[in-house]
Amino acid sequence: MLKDFERKKREDKETLSAEIKELELKLLGQQQLLRDAGLPVVVLIEGWAAAGKGSLIKELISEIDPRFYNVVSPVVLPESEERYPFLYQYDKAIPENGKITFLDSGWMENVVRKFLRHEITKDEYRRRMRQVNEFERQLRDGGYLLLKIFLHISKDEQFERLRTLAEAPETEWRVTREDLWQHKEYKRFTEAYDEFMEKTGDTISWHILDGSRRKTAVRDSFKLLVQKIDQGLQDGRYVGEPFEEEFPLKEMQKLADVDLSPSIEDEEYKKELKKLQIRLSELHNIIYRKKIPVILCYEGWDAAGKGGNIRRVAYPLDPRGFDVHPIASPLPNERNKHYLWRFWTRLPRTGHIAIFDRTWYGRVMVERLEGFCSEKDWKRAYNEINEFERMLTDWGAVVLKFWIHIDPDVQLARFTERENTPEKQWKITEEDWRNREKWDDYEIVVNEMLQKTSTKNAPWYIIESNDKKYARIRTLKIIIKALEKACERHFRQMMD
Repeated sequence: MLKDFERKKREDKETLSAEIKELELKLLGQQQLLRDAGLPVVVLIEGWAAAGKGSLIKELISEIDPRFYNVVSPVVLPESEERYPFLYQYDKAIPENGKITFLDSGWMENVVRKFLRHEITKDEYRRRMRQVNEFERQLRDGGYLLLKIFLHISKDEQFERLRTLAEAPETEWRVTREDLWQHKEYKRFTEAYDEFMEKTGDTISWHILDGSRRKTAVRDSFKLLVQKIDQGLQDGRYVGEPFEEEFPLKEMQKLADVDLSPSIEDEEYKKELKKLQIRLSELHNIIYRKKIPVILCYEGWDAAGKGGNIRRVAYPLDPRGFDVHPIASPLPNERNKHYLWRFWTRLPRTGHIAIFDRTWYGRVMVERLEGFCSEKDWKRAYNEINEFERMLTDWGAVVLKFWIHIDPDVQLARFTERENTPEKQWKITEEDWRNREKWDDYEIVVNEMLQKTSTKNAPWYIIESNDKKYARIRTLKIIIKALEKACERHFRQMMD
C-alpha cells in the first residue's frame, strides 16, 4: 500500500497529452452507451490534502455532458454534530442508472479522520469499515460500477503544495487547520489509510496513483475509468449472488398460528389510549433531548388497520419531531437507483421519529411475487436488509417493525364496508381485490420474511388486528417499552 508505493519513471509530456486526449474521446463515446445500458457509475477520489483531487475530477469531467454526471464533495462533520448515519450522505449521492457520480473524498476520509481525532472508538472504527464493505458490496451487487482511487504524495510534496496555496491571497482559504493537522500527523494518517484500504479492498480494489505526477495521474485515472466502463458494457449489469450471514434472530410464529381473538372493551380502550398517548408524548421529549432516532415500520394486510394505528401513534407526538412516509410504487427516479436509496433519504435525524407506512420489505413481498425484481435480487435482499437495519441500530436507532395481521374473513368484511361507504370508497381499489386473490402466496412470503429478518436488534411484532382498538393499544405498549429501554441504555452509557 502507501508504505510500499514506488514512483514510476517520468513520462514524456507530449505522449501523455496524446493519450489523455484519446481517452477523453473514448469516455465521450461511452457516455451514451452507458446511458443506454442503464449502468450507474460511482468514482471515489480519495487522497492527501493538496494531492490534486479537485483538479483530477475537473479533468475527468471535462468532456462529459453535464447532464450525465454529478460531482459531490461530502463534508466531514465532527461526530458531535452528525445527525444521520455516517454513510447517509454517500448513499444519498449515488447516481441514477446511466449516470456518473464523482465523490471528492468520501467514506475513507470520514472514518479515518474521526478515528484519529478520537471522535469514534476502535470498535466503532471497525464497525464502520464493516459497513463500508457492506455498502460497496450492495452497490456492486445492485449493478453499480465502483472505482476507488487514492492520490498519493509524499510529506515533503504536501508541504510544498500547502505552502504555495497558503502564500497566494487567492488560494490561502483552501488551506485549513485540518489540512495542516493531517500534514503534522502524516505518519499516523499513512498507517490509518493503509489499514483502511487493506480491509476494504476485497470487494472493490483500491488504485493508488502518484499525485506528484499530475498528467500521469490524469492519464491513469482516465484509463481506469474507461476500462471499468468498457468491462461493464461488455459484461452487462452485474447481479450479485444471494448469501446469508448469520444474524441473531428472534423466533417468529407463522401467521396461521397467531390467535386473532384478543379484543378490548370501548371504555378500557379509551382509558388505556389516553394514558399511553400521554406517556408517549413524554418519551418523545426525552428521546429528542437524548438525540435517540426512532424508526417505526408498518407492514400488513390491506384493510388491516395500519392507517388508524399510525394515527394513534402520531397524535401525541410533537409534529416538528416526526415524519410519516407513505410508501407507494417507486417513482421513475427511484426505480433508477438502488432499491434502498429511497429509504436512506427518508431516515430521521437523531432525536426524531420516522414512521414508514410500508417499507423496504416490499422487495421480498410485492416485488418478489409480481416479478418486479429477479430471484437473485429478492433472495439477496434478506441479508441486505438485515445489514441495513444493523447499521441503523449500531447508529443508535430504535427500529421496530409491525406486521398488522387479520384473517381473510375480516378483510372481506372491511373491503365490503369500504365499497358501500361513499367516504371510504377511495380506500378500496382493483389492486386490493387482486392482491386478496393471492392471499395464500403472500402468506408464504410473509412467513419467510418474518423468519429471516426478525433480528434481536430490529424485531418484528405480529399485531393482532381483527380488533383494531386492541391492535392500537398493543402497538403503543410495544413502542413505549422500547423507548423506555433505549432511554435507560442511553443513561447507562452516559454514566460509563
